[in-house]
Amino acid sequence: MDTRLKYFEPDQEIVTLLAKGLNCHPLLATLLCARGITSLGKARFFLNPSFEKLIDPFLLKDMDKAVERILIAVQNKEKILVFGDFDADGVTATALLSDFLEYCDANVSWYIPHRIKEGYSLQLDNIQMAIEQEIDLIITVDCGVNSNEAVKKANLEDIDVIITDHHEPGPTLPSAMAVIDPKREDCRSGLGYLAGVGVAFFLVMALRKFFREKKFWEDIPEPNLADYLDLFAIGTIGDMVPLINENRVLCVAGLRKIKQGTRLGLKFIAQNSRIDLKKIDSDDISFKIVPRINAAGRISHARICVSLLMATDINNAEKTALLLDNLNIKRQRIEQEIVLNIEHRLGKNPDLLKKKLLFLWDDKWNPSVLGIAASKLSKKYYCPVILLSSEGEYAIGSGRSINNINIYQALLESEVLLEKFGGHAMASGLTVKKNNLELLGQNLNRYMEEIYSEKKFLKTLTIDAILDFDDINFTLAKEIDRLRPFGMANPEPVFMCKNIRVRSSHIIGNSHRKMILEKADPRCRHQVEAFHFNITSPDDLPDYYPKIAFKLKINKFQTNAAQIIIEDL
Repeated sequence: MDTRLKYFEPDQEIVTLLAKGLNCHPLLATLLCARGITSLGKARFFLNPSFEKLIDPFLLKDMDKAVERILIAVQNKEKILVFGDFDADGVTATALLSDFLEYCDANVSWYIPHRIKEGYSLQLDNIQMAIEQEIDLIITVDCGVNSNEAVKKANLEDIDVIITDHHEPGPTLPSAMAVIDPKREDCRSGLGYLAGVGVAFFLVMALRKFFREKKFWEDIPEPNLADYLDLFAIGTIGDMVPLINENRVLCVAGLRKIKQGTRLGLKFIAQNSRIDLKKIDSDDISFKIVPRINAAGRISHARICVSLLMATDINNAEKTALLLDNLNIKRQRIEQEIVLNIEHRLGKNPDLLKKKLLFLWDDKWNPSVLGIAASKLSKKYYCPVILLSSEGEYAIGSGRSINNINIYQALLESEVLLEKFGGHAMASGLTVKKNNLELLGQNLNRYMEEIYSEKKFLKTLTIDAILDFDDINFTLAKEIDRLRPFGMANPEPVFMCKNIRVRSSHIIGNSHRKMILEKADPRCRHQVEAFHFNITSPDDLPDYYPKIAFKLKINKFQTNAAQIIIEDL
């Protein structure tokens, strides 16, 4: 598929102002401009984020009600249940809140539902379990904002519910004691970019402050909330929410906390992932740590991860981290089989790719890994993808989208055909009766045809700057690294160089090319290590490129060296 290149053109006066005021490389100033940061004050705060400007957690709607009820529960030793979700966001949020409440000597337990057997969020059966355990207060994290029936049952049984969530609420909020969700229409906090773990962290911020006012910390020291920021960073980066404002401030501090290696579970996950904790970055979290945490919920049970993240015993932490590693290998194998099956199907029926949404199902697919498979296919074919496992009466599946094409809104338009669904613009989950699958696929594709033009389905790549090849070095890579952590709303910069020759190369694995590149000019001897991952034709490799689009990184395995990762040719 051809890629349209877009070139960022900054205001040179602002670039000069920032470069001079920050005493930084003009390229860094250009990249700040590309992120809409055009004043010295905002630029300084972006490059050196601090806690000084954190939003007051009590601006979140219902926060005051929540902290009052939790204090009563803690003081009276009422039974508190923290109820979370089975992904990295929900797991880290569960560990964070449970850890804080345990520190307060609360009578607290936690629960994560099984992805397939129980499904997402608070259900009627979970309330029955809470009744049997004589729970007095349920606090949800990263879920619950649409659990109206479950909350109704809890109320009838005299169980109070506090919901903390970040997903889109339905037309009617649950009748809980407090519903803390920055996406509520009447919430004026401006924190709609938080992940579930972010909302949980703001609850803990509010609790510490409220408990201080009530003299709770006279007998025990106030907890240092920085100790929870490692969990905040993993859940936030893992949930792919915008890394701006509070998210950026707290993720930067969270990465510093992770590098200290104080949380046993993370230390052993990193060790098994071959990550040097002292050099860990957002890429390591996104591509190595989060997949291992998510693998437990997909292949076994996510409660494994909560126990690991809260572990204090070295032997148990080491064994559990190894188990996660094995589950992740199993997850990769299952996912690869599904993708290969789909590729074979598309090869036999290429007309499927002429539609604006790829909608497929199969009785043999494992529903737990369909979201990852859909994500890979949506990136490859640049269209929204929905995949479903149709083994039983109901098909269970996941969808992933591209280019801000709102897959959740598309499902909403076909709500009458769905048993349940949820998510947001770029990712959704759904359950549908098997005999409604064909009609649902037709309706979704009709919606895509009516709402979105062809332009939305064109792959585009924004080039932040054109570089001279001789300028690529460790110093420049280190300057760009000041923008980390990269993620949603703060994408890793992409650069372009022209007239490049391959000095040497070899294939790693079956589809990755490692190269030494240089300028195709005999007078220039500057060389840079480069990688091109997932190449399609390893037997037909050029030794000259008129232009390359790439990301510039610090080489973690060589001292004071840079390397580039090819994005497009």
